[in-house]
Amino acid sequence: MSTAIQEFPEVGEIVIATVSRIMDQGAYVTLDEYNNIQGFLHISEIATGWIRNVEKFLKRGEKKVLLVKRVDPRRSEIDLSLKQISADQKKKKLLEIKRKEKEAALIENLSAKAALSKAESDKIENLLAGKFDSVYDAFSQVASRGAPVLDGLGLSEKTVSAISELSSKMQIPHVEIRGVLELTSIKPDGIEIIKRALSSAMETKKVAVAITYMGAPKYRLSITAQNFKDAEKELKPILASVEHVIEKGGGTFKFTREESKKTREG
Repeated sequence: MSTAIQEFPEVGEIVIATVSRIMDQGAYVTLDEYNNIQGFLHISEIATGWIRNVEKFLKRGEKKVLLVKRVDPRRSEIDLSLKQISADQKKKKLLEIKRKEKEAALIENLSAKAALSKAESDKIENLLAGKFDSVYDAFSQVASRGAPVLDGLGLSEKTVSAISELSSKMQIPHVEIRGVLELTSIKPDGIEIIKRALSSAMETKKVAVAITYMGAPKYRLSITAQNFKDAEKELKPILASVEHVIEKGGGTFKFTREESKKTREG
């Protein structure tokens, strides 16, 4: 006899569900991420206003993004809402599901290419998720920054090679934030001080950094990452490092932000 305990969603959680049965008072759905357990979407939670025909809003077999309103594990009852889901919440959830599907495909392809056992595959998946935010982010980092980002994980050469090959086929969105650094130093070794300051900006391994000489005392700083959040997160410590080196050497520091932009699909 099975002793498995059924997992239930939390109240307030956003879930993906498949419409399984339509009734006059609403519809029964199965929750895709919770072993297809059943939930109920009452007619009053389908849309605002009076609803004459539920089938105008729902179709059997259709997938919907829903909000969990009430959970009673003892009775296996889950009440859901469609009308309380915003467009942004729906978009975010669908992107999350799409990414999970991509991750599953990446691990499956990695296992095939590197001839990994299920245990080996699970171990590598845990290692990648442990070092990076997710398996998808691990492959994305390899795609944008190369295989060295996997150093320290103890992966075999064939595994690293397989990850690199799969990563090279990924389409990774990139964003760029830019600004102009104005650096001066009147000391005899001022040029070397400025070089050291600029070199300190290149030390980060989390984003791609480029510095272009514009004509003394100006240098354009460009940070490229997969999203604006990561780029902005690294900008502050990079600027702090440059400023510290310059001011320690008796020089002056100024940074003027330029317009950020999406650059390309990699």
